[in-house]
Amino acid sequence: MEGGCCSSTEKRKERENHHQQEKPYRGIRMRKWGKWVAEIREPNKRSRIWLGSYSSPVAAARAYDTAVFYLRGPSARLNFPECIVEDDELHDLSAAAIRKRATEVGARVDALQQTAVHASSTKSNSTPPRLEKPDLNEYPSPETSDDN
Repeated sequence: MEGGCCSSTEKRKERENHHQQEKPYRGIRMRKWGKWVAEIREPNKRSRIWLGSYSSPVAAARAYDTAVFYLRGPSARLNFPECIVEDDELHDLSAAAIRKRATEVGARVDALQQTAVHASSTKSNSTPPRLEKPDLNEYPSPETSDDN
């Protein structure tokens, strides 16, 4: 029975490689429409903590890292161990507090990546950069008026 069938270890490696391509980081997944989401299971419970929806896999992975660090401590397996700041004391946090901290980190990373992508796309184009949109609810100040 040495036919054209793969061994079980080869099949497992093939599945792992396919899984690795779909899911580049631990604790995240991609929605059908392209957004990356992160969530984590609470220890000793069946419930999950929702960590948010992000436009990049790195932002979702950083949110996951923050949550897993607060849940499991410095021994947790992280996607980016070099990015965790250990200046906060590790103490028991509620699920809501962990969610809040993780979404703050994820949103910050997402915003930084979006501005980096936007900056690189404006550098590659020969068009001049856009000016900031003015706040239409604010009265113009004398130094910014065009009447000079």
